[in-house]
Amino acid sequence: MIWGIFKRDMCHATRNVIAVIVSMGLVVVPALYAWFNIAASWDPYGNTKALKVAVANNDKGYKSDLIPVRVNVGETIISTLHANDQLDWQFVKSDKAIDGVKSGEYYAAIVIPKGFSADMMTLFSPDIKHAQLKYYLNEKINPIAPHITDQGATTVVNTIDKTFAKTIAQVGLDLASSILHYSQSPQMAEYMRNLNGNLTTMADTLSGASQQVTSYSQLLGSANDIVDSTGKLLASATKASKQAQNALKQGKSGATSLTSAGANVTSSVNTALDQVSGAFDQVAAKVNKAFDAIGKDSDTAASQLATLSEQVSSGESLYDTYITSLNHMRESVEQLPDSDSAKQALLEAIDREITLLEAAKGDSQKLAQQLKDASTQVTQDTAAAERSRKEILNRITSAKQSISNVRDDYATNVKPKIDALASTVSTLISQTDSMITQLSGTADDLDDVTGDVGTNVTSIRSTLGAIAKKLDSSAATVKELITKLETGGNAGDGNSDGGDGDNGDNDASSSDSGESDELRALATANASTLSTLISAPVALHRVSVYPIANYGSAMAPFYTILSIWVGAIILCAMLKVTISDREKAHVLGLGDTLPRIAGPSGPGNASRWGLRLDHEYFGRYAIFALLALLQGTLVCLGDTYFLGVQANHALQFLAVGWLAALVFSNIVYTLTVSFGDIGKAVAVVLLVMQVAGSGGTFPIETLPKFFQILYPFLPFPHAIDAMHAAMAGLYGNEYLLDMVYLALFLIPSLLLGLVLRKPVIRLNNWVSRNLESTKVM
Repeated sequence: MIWGIFKRDMCHATRNVIAVIVSMGLVVVPALYAWFNIAASWDPYGNTKALKVAVANNDKGYKSDLIPVRVNVGETIISTLHANDQLDWQFVKSDKAIDGVKSGEYYAAIVIPKGFSADMMTLFSPDIKHAQLKYYLNEKINPIAPHITDQGATTVVNTIDKTFAKTIAQVGLDLASSILHYSQSPQMAEYMRNLNGNLTTMADTLSGASQQVTSYSQLLGSANDIVDSTGKLLASATKASKQAQNALKQGKSGATSLTSAGANVTSSVNTALDQVSGAFDQVAAKVNKAFDAIGKDSDTAASQLATLSEQVSSGESLYDTYITSLNHMRESVEQLPDSDSAKQALLEAIDREITLLEAAKGDSQKLAQQLKDASTQVTQDTAAAERSRKEILNRITSAKQSISNVRDDYATNVKPKIDALASTVSTLISQTDSMITQLSGTADDLDDVTGDVGTNVTSIRSTLGAIAKKLDSSAATVKELITKLETGGNAGDGNSDGGDGDNGDNDASSSDSGESDELRALATANASTLSTLISAPVALHRVSVYPIANYGSAMAPFYTILSIWVGAIILCAMLKVTISDREKAHVLGLGDTLPRIAGPSGPGNASRWGLRLDHEYFGRYAIFALLALLQGTLVCLGDTYFLGVQANHALQFLAVGWLAALVFSNIVYTLTVSFGDIGKAVAVVLLVMQVAGSGGTFPIETLPKFFQILYPFLPFPHAIDAMHAAMAGLYGNEYLLDMVYLALFLIPSLLLGLVLRKPVIRLNNWVSRNLESTKVM
């Protein structure tokens, strides 16, 4: 039965030219997918010569007394990069370099700042400053390019470090060699004689300075009495300064109270006058309203007038508040000295304001009385009420005029004088503060002087005694140095004359001679070789275990295995996984159709005539397996012989491709047979999961924990590991184990396709019918 199904499938697949072309395409497309990816990643880090990286040198160089030769590390970097073909270096100005990175013209830019050389030379100063290169990187152009250009920038930094270390080491060795040659010259001997003479003079000078310091210490001792008497005088001056300070503080307090009183008066004036003027306007309106009600409701009018009388009487407190504020102001002004020209004029203005306020208060009182009298007349005599109305309105007008007089007089006479006084007081306060501060500082300085002078004199005498001892010790040290220099010179002369000195001298100088020989050997060696060794004392010898020829070969297993899975999905997308009833009838020899007793079309409906469900499964899978094997064969042979991928064990490499093709095609075929189009979607999901979690690109240890747990249960990792072993070399049984692990994935796949598939056939048919009913899916 299986063979019969396979034969009919092969006949149908080769019946016409289009079918043959499609079949060939199903075999070739996965291989193209793998080859394009492998070729694209063949040597990405070796083809970086076209990546443009801008370099701008703003270094101004460095020159000092220590290093009289001008040093410009930036120029050295530029010269080095001209000979470097790792990247496409573009030597431009800094502005163009930065703008080029932003526009995408350059992938990155390295800008050498102005003080780069100077910062590097701070190595020889106490204040060491780290020299920095400015590195600009455009990370949005390409995800891999930043890492490549980072490698270029790291190469530049390493080159700078090695060049700098080599230069410094070579300068040091050259300097040591020059000193050694100069020490053996006649000029050095003359210099040593002059040095001995100068040191003798220095020793005598130090001894004389010690005696002078001792005399000066004795002179300071006699000055203690003068310091004590000066201290008493300063103490009395400090006491007087504190009394003056207290007096100034009291004056400041009085001036502050005067200013505060003026400010309070100014505030109360505006509040009181506004309230009274507004109140009179309201009273006039209410009076007219009350008198208009006479005759209609006299009792209500009388009640309103009585209420107005009480309101006017209560407003008299505003006059009292204002008068009280003016009296407080007057008391503050009276505290000013009589010599102040503004005092009398301000007192007169305040008195006149108080008189006007008392007159206004009297008008208010009379108005209240008239309102009270009118409240009793409105119910008795209408004519008398009308007269009272006119008198009350006249009185209100008179009271408002009084308020107006108070406001005008305040604005014309009182307020300007108060403002002038406030300005004068403010200036006085500022000057008083300054005087208090200066006086306090002077008093503190006087206290410090009187408290410390005696102590300082004693400390100075003690210090001078110690200096005298140091000078004596220094003189002794210089004399000892003179003795050693004379001994060393004589020993050198003796050796140069042929060794006339005694054995003791020769023994004493043997160690010095050994050190000199070592220094001579170092100075005569090749300075360039030694400086190179010092700049890079450690060399890395890389030993490759299971070497891979190139990056393309390293990525070949991942893309090859991925393409085989993609090929399995393409097969299920292009070929039918179910067998029609017509095909079943032909295989059984029943003609073109199954008997009606077979029931609805579907898997297993011909089992009563001997075509079981497993026959259908393997019969249709046979053509899938054949095409999958052709896909695996083509892609593996193309990797090895077309692209030249490394394969130390070519047959084993091909075997991995065959096994992967069978396993992957069976998994995808089973999912599709069991779940229809949903199974195809599951196959795509499995593809995505394995691309991320197979460890084919990044080590599995660097992936999230979820993928590390899922890793052993995916077929991709075992296929990729087996292919790696076939390419680079075998270790133990790793190849066989990975092949067995890969083959074990057939067990759950066959279990699903042959056993677990039966319960879900009806469910799958129901899902398919509902999807087809949408006319879209």
